[in-house]
Amino acid sequence: MSSDTQVIIAENLVRKFGDLTAVDGISFSIRQSEIFAFLGPNGAGKTTTIRMLITLLSPSAGRAIVGGYDIVHKPAEVRRIIGYVPQMLSVDGTLTAKENLMLMAQLYDVPAKERKARVSGTLEFLKLTDYADSLVRTFSGGMIRKLEVGLAMIHHPKVLFLDEPTTGLDPIAKQNVWQHLRQLRDQFGTTIFFSTHNMDEAAEVSDNVAIMNKGKIAAIGSVAELTARTGAPDATLEDSFLYFTGNSIAETGSFREIRRTRQTERRLG
Repeated sequence: MSSDTQVIIAENLVRKFGDLTAVDGISFSIRQSEIFAFLGPNGAGKTTTIRMLITLLSPSAGRAIVGGYDIVHKPAEVRRIIGYVPQMLSVDGTLTAKENLMLMAQLYDVPAKERKARVSGTLEFLKLTDYADSLVRTFSGGMIRKLEVGLAMIHHPKVLFLDEPTTGLDPIAKQNVWQHLRQLRDQFGTTIFFSTHNMDEAAEVSDNVAIMNKGKIAAIGSVAELTARTGAPDATLEDSFLYFTGNSIAETGSFREIRRTRQTERRLG
């Protein structure tokens, strides 16, 4: 695939939960090797969108293609070509880093003769070789997040989905995680789709940003394009969010969603 190839295509994607419309007719496309940010507050529909794209939820309407496969009609094929790092803790603290990676290699059907080399290469890539035989429950939050990225990339996916990938991490750990994500993109051509409510993170690392608010995409484009559309000199991404949604990102989100986010922060911290 060339860098102009559209790896993800969503057309009028909808997801309802009873009377609640969590995702309300969104459309977008993402190119190969792009780092794409879904920016919005808790409750905006970011996680629901990711769960549809990775085939954990079926859309109520609309369609989406991931890596050339329809998420409804070819879910098994989609799962084989993606990796997923959820917001909640996804490693087994009772296993070592190497054991976690070996288990995931088996689950992703990495050929048996390649597994040891793939695990060793992943540990080296993440700079975790010295901790290969350490129990994960002894790791810092940043080390855990790096390992989770390693688990998701062990089969060299075309697309890596990350839901709030740096929640609860200190600035140095965040920088370290994104350094490895960029290396993953550069080395394997992986497309990275991540959700965040962190303006600085979205502005710093993404090629394009979709501003999500109340289940809809309010605006989409590069940070430069979004800030230019506000018409204000020296506008920031936060200014753009306010311009396109009428709300600051801190004014949205329910108590339950905020509590869930803070619980995640405590687990990773």
